[in-house]
Amino acid sequence: MTNSHTTYADALERYRALVADATGEKVRGKANPYTSMNGNMFSFLDKAGTMCLRLPDEDRKAFAAAFQTSAVVQYGAVMKEYVPVPPQLLADPVVLKGWFVKCLAYAQSLPAKPTSRE
Repeated sequence: MTNSHTTYADALERYRALVADATGEKVRGKANPYTSMNGNMFSFLDKAGTMCLRLPDEDRKAFAAAFQTSAVVQYGAVMKEYVPVPPQLLADPVVLKGWFVKCLAYAQSLPAKPTSRE
């Protein structure tokens, strides 16, 4: 969902800055940048440079209404809890951080998934 003013590199830089500012953590994954907590992915940057956030139902509906977004589809499958961040929101770090904080709070509420290291 990058536009003529936003390249993948720009989107990745903004994503990394947002994650660092909101969490103090770094984005994981080189080929497929993402964030996770307790084994649950809660945001990612797709190959087109679109940031996607995982939100609970009520916040997801509010986000979709506010930004006229549709479902996130990756590899032919709908990612039910995710919303795509439109370019105008990606360019507004203050408003975007508010949504990312909601995304982070939702991730903190999810039960931990066992990992192969346990």
